[in-house]
Amino acid sequence: MPLHPHHPFDPPAPGPADPVYWVTPRHLAGDDGILADQISALLSGAGWTSWPTAHSTLLYVSPDALCGAEWILAAYPFQLGGLPVAWQMSARTHPASAMTDWNAYFTCDVPHEALADFLLALDVRTEPAVGFDGPEAVLTALTAQGWIRDIDNPATTATDPSLISSVSLGPVPPLIQDADPRPDLAGWQAWAEPVLGAPYLWCATFSASVPHDLVAAFASSLASPVPVLRHTLPKSAQGLLTVVPLG
Repeated sequence: MPLHPHHPFDPPAPGPADPVYWVTPRHLAGDDGILADQISALLSGAGWTSWPTAHSTLLYVSPDALCGAEWILAAYPFQLGGLPVAWQMSARTHPASAMTDWNAYFTCDVPHEALADFLLALDVRTEPAVGFDGPEAVLTALTAQGWIRDIDNPATTATDPSLISSVSLGPVPPLIQDADPRPDLAGWQAWAEPVLGAPYLWCATFSASVPHDLVAAFASSLASPVPVLRHTLPKSAQGLLTVVPLG
């Protein structure tokens, strides 16, 4: 059963005392505090099996056993940009392989729409561990949505017009797992820093072997100008969001 392409697991209709808003830009909208629920519902609806682990995490495995998704926030394994990792996604070439080919990591407040679109792109792949496109696919996806290439690093980095959020190809932080053992391999990283020098709103890191087209799906959704529904708004993004009450 493929993942539904229209995100059927939107937040429930609010009650009279529960306001809801249309919010832009998406990369500053946060996750509405429902990143775990949204992605869990998406995976369960697609037929992924799940079970709790001994480390207090919740592991999902795709029907073909090639892909995994794990809610690891409770285990507090490590941080990205000072924020604890919440979701870890992975893929392997063969179901019996003990090692994953690649891993992707996302903190809380990553817009759940962007993570869902990453999973949609992953779900339609028959070979989730094999890449076909080059890194230009990611930058093209971003510039198509109005983001701009970095003047000093136009082949590896793009930033939103307000220079708050960035997607860049370069060295990844420690503890990022990848089947390719070569040192100093480049992977994609994305983040939002609403206030310069203050804590990040969210971070995401993709190991070196994550196919570029999957990162492009995440990036395209992240940069989409389409408003998203939110009940709560990130405090650090106040004054930077366009907010329109629903109804």
